[in-house]
Amino acid sequence: MSVLVTGASTGIGRASALLLAKEGFTVYAGVRKEADAEALGPGVVPVLLDVTDGEQIAAAGERIGRLDALVNNAGIGVTGPVEFVPLEALRRQYEVNVFGQVALTQVMLPKLRASKGRVVTVGSVGSWITLPFGGPLCSSKHAIRSLNDALRMELRPFGVAAVLIEPGSIHTDAVDKLEDELEPRLASLGAEGRRLYGAAYRTMVAGGLREERAGSSPEVVARAVLHALTARRPRSRYPVGRKSRLMSTLGRVVPQYTLDRLRLRALGLS
Repeated sequence: MSVLVTGASTGIGRASALLLAKEGFTVYAGVRKEADAEALGPGVVPVLLDVTDGEQIAAAGERIGRLDALVNNAGIGVTGPVEFVPLEALRRQYEVNVFGQVALTQVMLPKLRASKGRVVTVGSVGSWITLPFGGPLCSSKHAIRSLNDALRMELRPFGVAAVLIEPGSIHTDAVDKLEDELEPRLASLGAEGRRLYGAAYRTMVAGGLREERAGSSPEVVARAVLHALTARRPRSRYPVGRKSRLMSTLGRVVPQYTLDRLRLRALGLS
């Protein structure tokens, strides 16, 4: 079976690409840099693929022949107060996490329809429970969850399954990147934004870092991806990793103001 995994340079994408290759898949690993392609080793077929680049998406579609599965994993995380988050950063959040995934899926669907394959999208429990200062990232995950719901029903008549993976706390390189980006992101808020939200934002980031560093390994998510691709009847959603079931359940059943208090307290913001 052949599979295209996007965002395969690090973290969940890398773990998924390597596990699938080990399990006998022909893996096309979407990366943005030649150096990342070399670091993956000889077990996968690297494909230069920025999901916001239409030409690279088209080239990937032409290069790949038969395709049995697409794993939409590429993503970025923008955080900050909604009042002051730079609009260009918000647009970039959606270009990568939403529009890029849809654009790639559209190009690959004729191949997947021919093979009666599968689309597996890596979302987040953040689609169920938005955190303060996490509006940009969490809202993009809300959007991709909704789009996946529509896709799942639309593709069913063609024998193509659309599955959503919903990780909870996962310890990846992105955790350290968030810490490195703290000061630049604070600077982007401007003086008034820092005055109003700076202390709370720092507290949120510190709390978030503690949670993620105590999270599950990316390999846990990779195993869920493998199951979604190989199960005779894959589940529609796979909550996976530390606190994934708890967070998605809280987001659906707890009254909103109560949930607000729980979220703020958990991040040291109450």
